[in-house]
Order: sequence, then structure tokens, then C-alpha cells
Amino acid sequence: MKNVFVLGGTGLLGYHTVMELLGRGYEVSTIALPPMPSEDILPAKVNCRLGNINEMSDEEVLKLFEGIDMFVYAAGVDERVVPDAPADAFFYRENVLPTQRIARLARKAGIKRFVIFGSYFAHFAEQWTDLPLMEQAYPRTRILQEEVAIMEGSGVMDVMILRLPYIFGTMPGRKPLWEMFLPQIQGNEFVPVLGGGSAMVTVKQVAEAAIGALEHGEHGGTYAISGTNMKHKAFFEIIAEVLGQKNTVVQVVDLEQMKPGYIQGDEQAAKEGKEHGIHLELTAEIQNRDAYLDPADTMPILQYNEDDIHAAIVESIKACLE
Repeated sequence: MKNVFVLGGTGLLGYHTVMELLGRGYEVSTIALPPMPSEDILPAKVNCRLGNINEMSDEEVLKLFEGIDMFVYAAGVDERVVPDAPADAFFYRENVLPTQRIARLARKAGIKRFVIFGSYFAHFAEQWTDLPLMEQAYPRTRILQEEVAIMEGSGVMDVMILRLPYIFGTMPGRKPLWEMFLPQIQGNEFVPVLGGGSAMVTVKQVAEAAIGALEHGEHGGTYAISGTNMKHKAFFEIIAEVLGQKNTVVQVVDLEQMKPGYIQGDEQAAKEGKEHGIHLELTAEIQNRDAYLDPADTMPILQYNEDDIHAAIVESIKACLE
């Protein structure tokens, strides 16, 4: 089985997955929303069509999937998008319904292996039962996205999930989404952060893990991948270093001191008719914990490699500044 369809092949993760697949001898097809981020972003041997798969008829999608053996779902929106309230309806429409439809059509087309790029918030919603993460729109709908795809494939098509943490890396024509962190640090001599940290991966590790899931994953497997774990303080210090702010002090501050600002963010969103997929008050609780993952839990199964996370962070922040 050497024919792989990547949904969203010109996005950051889809692009690197396409390139990794090509490097391993796979034949790759993709569809991506126009416009292309840059000319000739994909090699000519990639069968690339521009368009919105969600606006195509079932018959058109089935024709698109003819001859495809495996599928990577590298589309959807993450928690950094702040939609109009209610957030659960938005994330359900954007992540759950399209995934269910595409999984159903993939199964009907005879596709045998199906990988979804999900979120590690689904993992921590299950692990941190003392926090109401299951009630939050984003993790709740991410878990539902996983469930509907797994059930659509059951008995016919193997469905695997990559639960992704912080991701670093660049691609031609697109600016990394980490630009949102820069205002917290740029020009500031003192930067307060909460005491927790996060698992992190590079785009190359995501691409390698995706292929590992296609080749070795088990149906219903939810793989929370990681390359390293890092405190928010250390992450912000890297950003300050890239910005050339040698005298900036990044200081861990108590949760109770920081929380009022997060609550104000929720209140401001509500005034604007918006709602975060994870309320900022709860985000503060999360950022005060170590959202860490053990690479040894998934590396041997998916056979992805260690990579230079620090270099990928530096590369990402520099690209944000260009």
C-alpha cells in the first residue's frame, strides 16, 4: 500500500508529512485550500488539487479517493482560534462533522489506514480528571472527533490518532502561529509566567510519527507523541534570546497572582460574543502544571526519531519576525 492522500498538504504539518512520504517512496495526493502559500511549494510528482473538500459532493470525493490506500487527515482548527459563542458548536462543525464524513467516504473508497492529527488536550482531559477539561468545547470535540472516526472505520479501516503537543518548525510561504507569544515578551524587561511546562515536538517528528502510525499503528490507537518536555520559563527565555533581549527576566509567578488576568480575558471575550475553546481561567490552571509526555511511550511504536527542539523553536521565532 503505497498511495497516500494527505488532506491539507500545504499546511505546516501536511506539507512536512507529504515531503517525508515522498522521501520514503510513497505516492502522494493532496487537496488544499487556495491560494498556495508559495509557488512550486510541492514537487511536481505530488498530485495536488486546489479546492474545498467540504464543498464537494460525496461522488466527487469518492472519485478523488480512487486508488488511495492510506489517508492522513491534516486539517481542522485548534484552540488558538477564538470563535463566536458557543464554542462547542463551532469546533463541532469544524473538526467533528468533516472528519466523520471524510472517514465514512474513505472507508467506502476502500482506504485501509487513516491517521488524524489531533490534540494532546484530549489526552490530558482523560488524565487530569480533577479539572473540568471534558466540559470544555475544544478537548470535548477533539475526543468526539476521534470517536466518530474510529467508529466509522471499525472492522474495515484502521483509524489512528496522533495527539499533538506544542509543535515547532517552518515551511515555505507560511508564518508560524507562535507570533501570538511575541507581544508578551517584546520590549519587556520583566515577563511573568506560570510554573508549568509542555511536551514539544518538531514538524519532522510529527511527519515521521504519522508514517509510523500508517505503518505500525493499531486501530483505535491514540498516540500522544513527544520529543521533549520544557518549562514555560525556559521556552520564554529562548524567545527573549532570539529577540536579543539579554536583560529580560522571565519569572515564575504564583497562579493566584496570574489568574485574574486570565479571567479578564474570558470576560472580554464574552463581551465581544466570543468564547475560547478552553476558557482562559482553566488555561491558567493547565499552564501551572507540567503537561508532559514520555517519548518512550510512543517512539518505539511509531518509530519517529529524536530531533533538535531548541533549534526548531529558534527557527520558528525567527520566521515570525521576518
